Amino acid sequence: MEFFENRPRRPFSGFVLLWRSVRRWHLLAKTRRDLRRLSDEQLKDMGLRRSDIS
Repeated sequence: MEFFENRPRRPFSGFVLLWRSVRRWHLLAKTRRDLRRLSDEQLKDMGLRRSDIS
């Protein structure tokens, strides 16, 4: 039996997808936290309302 016969075709692809999902979730959570810290006037300058970010 050769080495390449037992080798998975796409190793760690599941881990890559999991890492991307976790990273995306983290960035979205950080963005929400940062937006919550802004005042209503600052949000208005960006065209957002407090209800848009929650």
